[in-house]
Amino acid sequence: MQPTHPMSVTLYHWEPNANSGKPMLALAEKGVPYESRYLDLLQFDQHKPAYLAVNPDGTIPAMVHGSRVLTESTPMMEYIDDAFPGPALKPRDPVARWRMRWWMRFFDSYFAPSLSMIGWSIFVGPAARQRPAEELAAAIDRIPLESRRVAWRKALFNQFTPEELAESRRRVLFATLALEKHLSGSTWIAGDTYSLGDINGFNLGYALPLSIPEQCNDIKTPYIMEWLRRIYERPAARETWAKGRTQLSSRIKLLERNPGA
Repeated sequence: MQPTHPMSVTLYHWEPNANSGKPMLALAEKGVPYESRYLDLLQFDQHKPAYLAVNPDGTIPAMVHGSRVLTESTPMMEYIDDAFPGPALKPRDPVARWRMRWWMRFFDSYFAPSLSMIGWSIFVGPAARQRPAEELAAAIDRIPLESRRVAWRKALFNQFTPEELAESRRRVLFATLALEKHLSGSTWIAGDTYSLGDINGFNLGYALPLSIPEQCNDIKTPYIMEWLRRIYERPAARETWAKGRTQLSSRIKLLERNPGA
């Protein structure tokens, strides 16, 4: 039996996608109520003193459970599954659990960075560049982690090279084809049961038919599209995506089976 922790939960997050979406969707699937603290990434809320007092690294998401502060979205999901009652989100079978973790590592270390670069170049950067350049430079200087300063500087000042973007697109296509092949023989990421692997992959994969529509669509990747739709149709996913505030939360409606109906 899983332990029950009546302590309050507060989640600091941005839109219900990528890293923020993983604990949001895990909490919703477990039926865990939480206080939502929305941080506007485009306004650099995650680098302001109020949030740095919670997470000095200035990265999102962060979850506060009682006196504990948890960061890093993938292990955070495992904590949520272990700490709270509700449906199990990890398979019992050791091989299936290994498969789940294999794919989560693939998503996090290979798929996410390349898809993120494309997203930053076409969405985050242009959206943030509406502010004065000197204001952006000052905001970047306040970022605690050097690696994040570099990433933000590239995105905000459009410094991604053609070679970097081309390599990211190559990796995204490779990962997309690998995922399509896997799902052609597996209902869910870990096999027959929905798991944290699906939550992890969905928060990246929902963007594929938007980012690379010529390669990810109902004709070329029917298994990915069906997998994405089945996850999006889950009540927890609908509940989670209703918390979005930007165009990201409306773009996911591409996964509707009968859009506009």
